[in-house]
Amino acid sequence: MKLYRLLTGPDDAAFCRRVSDAINKGWTLQGDPTLTYDPEKKTVICGQAITKEIVGVEWSDEIKLSDW
Repeated sequence: MKLYRLLTGPDDAAFCRRVSDAINKGWTLQGDPTLTYDPEKKTVICGQAITKEIVGVEWSDEIKLSDW
C-alpha cells in the first residue's frame, strides 16, 4: 500500500526539519513544494506532498501516518 501525506506549515526551520525527518524515515518527496502567503499572520506557508510504500499493511482509519 502506498501512503500519502501533505506536510504544511510556516516556511521556517521547523518545517524543514519535519520534511527532513520524514525523508529519513523512508518517505519520498512527491512533486514540487507549494507556497502561499497568509496575510493575517503575515507569513509564507509551505506544503510538501510525501509518499511511502508499505508492504503487508491494509488501510485502516486507525493508521497514524506520522508513526510511519
